[in-house]
Amino acid sequence: MIKVYGVHGSPYVRKVLVALDYKNIPFEIVPQMPFSGDKEYLKINPLGKVPTLVDGDLTLGDSKVICRYLENAYPEPALYPQNLTENAMADWYEDLCGGHVADLAAAIFFQRFMRPLAFKQDPDEELISKITEKKLPPMLDYLESEMPEEGFLFGDFMMADLSVVSPFINAAYAGYEVDSSKWPKFAAMFSRVKEVSWVKKVLEQEAKALGMS
Repeated sequence: MIKVYGVHGSPYVRKVLVALDYKNIPFEIVPQMPFSGDKEYLKINPLGKVPTLVDGDLTLGDSKVICRYLENAYPEPALYPQNLTENAMADWYEDLCGGHVADLAAAIFFQRFMRPLAFKQDPDEELISKITEKKLPPMLDYLESEMPEEGFLFGDFMMADLSVVSPFINAAYAGYEVDSSKWPKFAAMFSRVKEVSWVKKVLEQEAKALGMS
């Protein structure tokens, strides 16, 4: 059986769990905190990040690589578009929102959620303001221009939809909300993705793990 090393609440682990559920692939979660210094874990993922997927003799890190492997190994139902141009755009959205945008959202999550909880420290609200007022708006302006008026990016729900929304789920855990008056199409996409049954299931598991339910 496939094993996924990681913890609920990570936007990267979330993508892999949703992909596995969407494709109805049996798996086992092995609890693993990122960057824990766990020597045994570093043997299979020298970066110390999560998730890591183990499928028999195959071991993979990085959520994008894992999701692409799952798509190739279990092509139905599809989580990536078949059209060449759309497939390339799906990769672009996943790279943008799994990189720069995710880093910004993670900083909000760390400051307002993890820092008080794990380190008993006050959040750096000046840093948060810089992110929410200066750094995130240009990203949201771009994403707003790419969102459809209704439905999903490529018709049916796919990994690209979860990829663009996932960082903002974590930011929402820390009290950040996308302003629907400024970015109405993105805010609507955010709501639609969270109601997709496979996403909703994982978010319910996250809420329990984070003590929010």
